[in-house]
Amino acid sequence: MAKTPIHLSRDMKKFYRSVLADFNLESHHLILLTKACENLDRAEQARLEVEKDGLTTVDRYGSKKPHPCVKIEIDCKNSARLLLRELGLDLEPAGDINRPPGRY
Repeated sequence: MAKTPIHLSRDMKKFYRSVLADFNLESHHLILLTKACENLDRAEQARLEVEKDGLTTVDRYGSKKPHPCVKIEIDCKNSARLLLRELGLDLEPAGDINRPPGRY
């Protein structure tokens, strides 16, 4: 079994290990899984920044603008979603029938 990357958060380490336990992944899949976990960690970091600072900031002209971390959170979640979909983790298992799950 592959080692869990040490730089991931506790929640992402748990998720990484659960995926490894449930799926038979090749080495190139492990890279995608690691990147997905990193993106989810980054999204959580951005979410905490927005929670701390508020949804908007004020620019130099005094106008309210969306907090920059809002976009970071959205982008990281979308990247993670695409990586997990690429791995096929969003598909239902085949069950008793011995065939791969359908494509998205």
